[in-house]
Amino acid sequence: MLNAKTLRPRGGEFAADPEVRDRLDSAVRAFASGYNAALAVPRGQLDLSYVPHEFRGFAYEGAAMSRTLLDLLTPSRGRRLAGLADGPGRRYTHLLHVGAGWAFARLHLPPWRTVRFGDGLLRRLAWDGWGFHQAYFRPGDVFGRQRVERTARGPAAPVRDQGAGRALWFHAGADPQRIAGVIAAFPERRRADLWAGVGLAAAYTGALPAPRLPQLTGAAAGYRDHLAQGAAFAAKAHVLSGEVPKASQAAIQALCGVTAPVAAGWTDDALRTVGDGDDPAGRYERWRAEIRGAWRAQGGAA
Repeated sequence: MLNAKTLRPRGGEFAADPEVRDRLDSAVRAFASGYNAALAVPRGQLDLSYVPHEFRGFAYEGAAMSRTLLDLLTPSRGRRLAGLADGPGRRYTHLLHVGAGWAFARLHLPPWRTVRFGDGLLRRLAWDGWGFHQAYFRPGDVFGRQRVERTARGPAAPVRDQGAGRALWFHAGADPQRIAGVIAAFPERRRADLWAGVGLAAAYTGALPAPRLPQLTGAAAGYRDHLAQGAAFAAKAHVLSGEVPKASQAAIQALCGVTAPVAAGWTDDALRTVGDGDDPAGRYERWRAEIRGAWRAQGGAA
């Protein structure tokens, strides 16, 4: 069983703003709640409607981690994880793929070894979950020594760094200047993916009050298109869930310059443009690039 206290960021600083701290803590508690609920009901659908809607995605992410751990430790080949995609969980498919990545990282296994779940580009999101897990629990290695695990090198590295950027949002207490300082210490080639993860976390959590969002866009100068791409991913996940929380609406508007449904539409249009193929890593990167292009086409930072 997971205790929310064990999931608090290691080596980070809690947000000074009580509102920010409460939203980040609520996300962590929801993750732990979903993880434990999936252990208690290890097969089939899982109803997490008791979790407030704006944090329910985190609960399904946690549930996906524990179900995937069970799948990896038994010869079920992903049936437990697949059960989450039935019923209410189908609205959180992005979070299920990400949560599975936590489990692979915990067991030091590359996704999707022995687990059959999902299809298409969303399977790449397991590397995002991998990166979040490593940065969240080993911030000294990831943010201090800037290590990339051998398993996650190569084509997986950009997605893994996007996940690390999401974890940085929690590690730095959603403070734009602290985040910018950490990312600036990384080699140039890795900064854009980290900022994409920050944009995703900022838009999905809605933790930063609206008056402070310009601080984030200012801190990401030079990487605004990647910040917007991450926020568009968050918009799609929220729209698919059936409701976009008010705080996330404000963040998506600030980071993308459009409403959540429009930003979510960018991801759908980009996916159609990329089409099918036998190179999921390359298609995933083209998908992200098309989303950034959509942001620039609607005016970008202007």
